[in-house]
Amino acid sequence: MTVLAIETSCDETSVAVVSNGEVRANVVSSQIKLHSEYGGVVPELAAREHLRNLMPVARAAMQQANVTAEEIDAVAATQGPGLPTALLVGLKAAQAVAFALAKPFVGIHHHEAHLYSAWLAGRPPRAQFDSFQPNVSLIASGGHTMLVHVRQLLDHKLLGATLDDAAGECLDKVGKMLGLPYPAGPLIERLAASGNPSAFNFPRPMLDEPSDNFSFSGLKTAVRYFLRDHPEVAGAEQLMRDLCASVQAAVMEVLVTKTIRAAKRLGVGCITGSGGVLCNSNLRERLATAAAAEGLTVRLAEKAFCTDNAGMVGVLAELKLSRGAQPTDLDAEIAPSMAL
Repeated sequence: MTVLAIETSCDETSVAVVSNGEVRANVVSSQIKLHSEYGGVVPELAAREHLRNLMPVARAAMQQANVTAEEIDAVAATQGPGLPTALLVGLKAAQAVAFALAKPFVGIHHHEAHLYSAWLAGRPPRAQFDSFQPNVSLIASGGHTMLVHVRQLLDHKLLGATLDDAAGECLDKVGKMLGLPYPAGPLIERLAASGNPSAFNFPRPMLDEPSDNFSFSGLKTAVRYFLRDHPEVAGAEQLMRDLCASVQAAVMEVLVTKTIRAAKRLGVGCITGSGGVLCNSNLRERLATAAAAEGLTVRLAEKAFCTDNAGMVGVLAELKLSRGAQPTDLDAEIAPSMAL
């Protein structure tokens, strides 16, 4: 089976071709430069950029995969959650292609696709579902932080989610306070590498609460008041690095501790991780170390599949169709607040 997949949920236009679990092409066009001058994603600009980039990206993906339209067996696209105007571009384009080719269409939940991106590995990337284990999955991206119990393939339960600011949002907002360009997460990681993570004792929100939910707005507020009371930090390079390291340490400790705790409570032998924040090398190392200490297997999505991409959308669509899932209606609408 060969699936043409489209992802336009936020600020990255991506088209992929997936055949029998193999990601034959996964082309991504990022809009970071466009949105950086505004300090965040502007939905209307994102939608216009998707309209401009979708066809060139699709052509590039099909050329890279060396497939023709006649060889496509199904079409998939992210249906939600995401920015409404951005979702519309990809979903309606995919439905139009499916209609024109008389092929089934599959609407995909963005976070569900992240769940299974951790099982993509190799060169070329291929879904390794034959080694699947029940797991607790951490999804941490710019707008979402959640823990999910994946009991079997396509059988999962949401354990907890962010109640306010997600981990990525917190890092971006702290970066904005420090005058760093958007997105700030990678820059904070870079500065933190030469900083002292114990220099400042910032709060670890909800760390000791028994629930699997997250909250990072308190940490963001603590940093704001700290900077108000210590204006000298802004002009001192090493203090800036120490602050970034201390904030990063607080965020990562919460993510790692709650993930490991949930896995132990549920008695699973594996944890997985995906989403843009999982590009952070410090988080990846902390998760691997903590998992090894508890005798847990760990699978983290490759960095290319952590950020928004159509490869994971196509892999999930193919998995669903191969297991008898019914196609999505061609007149189905976007679901910006789609529940997992």
